[in-house]
Amino acid sequence: MLKTKLLAAMAAFLPLSAMAAELPSRIASRGTIIAAIVPNYPPLELRDPATGQLTGFDVELGEALAKKLGVKMQWQETSFDQMLASVRTGRVDIILSGMSDLKSRQEAASFIDYLRSGSQFFTQASRADEFKVPDALCGKKVGASRRTALPNDIKAFSEAECVGKGKPAIEYVPTEGSADARTQLRQGRIDAAMQGGETLPYIMGLEPNTYALVGEPVRYTLMGIATGKDETQLQQALAEGLKGLMADGTYAKLAEKWQLSPSKIPEVQINGGN
Repeated sequence: MLKTKLLAAMAAFLPLSAMAAELPSRIASRGTIIAAIVPNYPPLELRDPATGQLTGFDVELGEALAKKLGVKMQWQETSFDQMLASVRTGRVDIILSGMSDLKSRQEAASFIDYLRSGSQFFTQASRADEFKVPDALCGKKVGASRRTALPNDIKAFSEAECVGKGKPAIEYVPTEGSADARTQLRQGRIDAAMQGGETLPYIMGLEPNTYALVGEPVRYTLMGIATGKDETQLQQALAEGLKGLMADGTYAKLAEKWQLSPSKIPEVQINGGN
């Protein structure tokens, strides 16, 4: 009886990582989690201009998460279009690359949610007075990455706030990623753009006096670490690891470092997106 009590007392003081759900044996024996990433979405993932090394919030969070689970993170660059196929077929274990957790994507993968994203209109700073509120964009050209859910957000806003109120529809201009949208905006080829609001403080810091926000985000979504749908053991291990990073302060410190504190979520969810 005394031995049992002592073991219970010792367990109460074990670090969370020691009590977390175990990784699948194939990953534990390999010693690495293979993660798909597209490093073109600062401050979540990028290549350091000086060193060429992968960096960003997702990269540092992934490294900390792997360490918490007793393995290392092995990053595998891929195209955004191939990400879900890669995790579905097992070429990678996870996707950790600023991917939104959407119901439509849950048909192909499961998501451990770790950040909040807001679909944010923005324009050139020199045109801020023209577009003080989002419905001022009715009848204007707005660009956004064609590979994301942003085009649907623009369409939904346009139908509700423009067409539905007797105003001309927004003209959506597809772009090859957020960087292309910003380039077209600077060149005056579009009137405004939309991207995840979590990235804009960092971008605006790099390019001061270049952009201006247009109102508040029109829709909020969750970002998640994607796994195969049936990878329940891996999902639980990642969720427990993230909870540990929240509990020990790592999550908050990284969010502050990368100007993402407003995008933090209070607790880890699985498939919480809609």
